[in-house]
Amino acid sequence: MSLRHRLGRLLVGLLVAGLMPLPWAAHATGVQATQEKPDLVLRGTLDGADHQTYRTLPFDVPAGTRRITVQFDYNGHDDEHTTIDLGLLGPDGFRGKDGFRGWSGGSKMLFTVSATDATPAYLPGPIDPGRWTLLLGIPNIRKHSLAHYTAKLWFGRPNDPAWEPAVLNPPLRRDAGWYRGDLHMHTAHSDGSCASQSGHEVPCPLFLTVQDAVGRGLDFIAITDHNTVSQANAMRELQPYFDRLLLIPARELTTFQGHANLFGTTAPVDFRVDGKQDWNALLQQVAPLHGLISINHPIRPDDETCMGCGWVPKGGVDLHKVQAIEAVNGIDAVLPDSGISFWQSLLDQGYRLTAIGGSDNHDARRALALPDASVVGTPTTVVHAGDLSMQSILAAIRAGHVFIDVQGSRDHLLDLTARSGNRTAEMGDALAVPAGGTVRFTVNVTAPAGGAIEIIEDGKVIHPGADLTLHLGHQSVSFDWTSDGKRHWLRASVRGAAHQPLLVGNPIYINGD
Repeated sequence: MSLRHRLGRLLVGLLVAGLMPLPWAAHATGVQATQEKPDLVLRGTLDGADHQTYRTLPFDVPAGTRRITVQFDYNGHDDEHTTIDLGLLGPDGFRGKDGFRGWSGGSKMLFTVSATDATPAYLPGPIDPGRWTLLLGIPNIRKHSLAHYTAKLWFGRPNDPAWEPAVLNPPLRRDAGWYRGDLHMHTAHSDGSCASQSGHEVPCPLFLTVQDAVGRGLDFIAITDHNTVSQANAMRELQPYFDRLLLIPARELTTFQGHANLFGTTAPVDFRVDGKQDWNALLQQVAPLHGLISINHPIRPDDETCMGCGWVPKGGVDLHKVQAIEAVNGIDAVLPDSGISFWQSLLDQGYRLTAIGGSDNHDARRALALPDASVVGTPTTVVHAGDLSMQSILAAIRAGHVFIDVQGSRDHLLDLTARSGNRTAEMGDALAVPAGGTVRFTVNVTAPAGGAIEIIEDGKVIHPGADLTLHLGHQSVSFDWTSDGKRHWLRASVRGAAHQPLLVGNPIYINGD
């Protein structure tokens, strides 16, 4: 067994012991143990007669399958130097157009293949029903050795979210906490561009965006290229290396009547909003995909400079099928076309939509000094999640456990909580409080001294009687609020010493649904 292969086996031990995270894409030569039940399990035994031969393990892929994920393991690799290599063949074997789907040798014991993306060494493409083959190569097995192998297979269904199967997507970090990310950026897979080595403007490679996100200290990013998920394959290649930065597949649904980001699914979506399909039909199409949808830059001008950039749907839209609003896009929190007022108007109408932010970056090398710069991580969406995984981040956004760091700092904090009796709530939660009941609100802030906290009730700044000036870099302020038994929402924001917006918090809902 080569040194490389022995090191791979060492990684397996670390993974199983929980000492190394295994991110979104399969990598190394082993996998983290999972309790998720596979759709099919293949077992068998090899012996000395299989030395330097190939074995085929046929299996049937049912109609409607969108993804095949394989987890393979065998004994004897450490003590007897048994080595088994892996490959995958489609229904047509080596002869068909989509027959040969890849060969990873002994470097990957967990891999996945779908129409949009595949583990490096494997080819994305159609998942046709029929008899597929797991191809085993046996470079070495001793004459009197026996190797028992197990192949677990999962068959992804059309509406599966991008975080399934879970064997591919364990958390990068398992601790609950505040995680910082950018939810809107573009690369070479749509209209992202940057200067080449020679100084020419060219499509900007995705890895530059990822590198810049790491440099900005982010925990997660979503790559939201226009109407496509071709970037998902490049993300699957990059994720194992960038194992502290969660890469979330997404796309910007770009229509003539508004834009919206769709997170957490790579399923095909007909984005054409025209005379045959309106936004309601598009939202109905998206609803079964388990993703999260956010209306982007809603009050941007809609003209020849950017057709469809503003939210201008024809006819009514069922906003109950929308989960979030991009309240801050790039640096627009200081501009008249910020989405904050649009978002608050929907809160006043009773919708519980989460405010998020995104840089809308199109050039990862863009300098912050430019007056119209949309720099990666500016703004930052800061999410209070149970762990750093795609499922937990999106669930926390859906729940409203979010604030926006307008300037994209690494350490600013805004945490609003409420208590009434023995019940507590954080941003995004609801409390039922009868008329005359008292709610104790507490705001914890980390931001430069000299600024001030704002408390907004139903869209209007109120003065609850507490000192809201930030005298210290970290400060906690509490105040009491009396309910009238009606529906209200309250949220906190922070402004700097020059009254510039720093932090935008999501509401706590009083007597909301």
